[in-house]
Amino acid sequence: MSQFDRTLEFMDQLQHAGTAAAVCERLLSVTSNFGLTALMAGTVPRPGTPRGQQKDHVLLCDWPGDWLERYVQRNYVDHDPVVSHMKNLQAPFQWREASKMITIDRDSDEVMGDAREFKLRDGLAFPLVTLDGEIVMVSLGGEAVHLSEAEFSMVSLVSTYAIGRAMQLHTMAGKTIDHIELTPRERECLQWAAVGKSE
Repeated sequence: MSQFDRTLEFMDQLQHAGTAAAVCERLLSVTSNFGLTALMAGTVPRPGTPRGQQKDHVLLCDWPGDWLERYVQRNYVDHDPVVSHMKNLQAPFQWREASKMITIDRDSDEVMGDAREFKLRDGLAFPLVTLDGEIVMVSLGGEAVHLSEAEFSMVSLVSTYAIGRAMQLHTMAGKTIDHIELTPRERECLQWAAVGKSE
């Protein structure tokens, strides 16, 4: 295998994924090796967004059981320390850092306690900013998360490609398009974005 074969194979598999569920499956097949077995990704609703509209912000979801329902029903997005920390930091971090860096009140403590009930004890989160300035938050979680610095960067890269595909599928919803190929320039831009280049 050449230097980039596994990465290019993963990108190709994502491009052929025809549903958000298939994108989730491909991404989790990589991240589960590090204990990251659950996934939520989407645009961050503004504070006070009606509960009925919060699910419209979701691009990818493979949370366990009824966690999403509880999260929306109890309006946890406004109290989630991971979301709050991401808005302030706007850089990748592990969930445990959020609890250390912001003041935990009763509401945010309830969010984290309920997450543990669903075997979401730790994870990582990172924001991606679209060309339109929209923040897409990726949150991966599990019971026991073990990541080296290099693995953290790798998960960030593969998640970036997965979100790109999820955005394509979201845009194509209701249209009959079998497959979209990224141009070489689009692939290059995504690769640079994944390592934090802005220009």
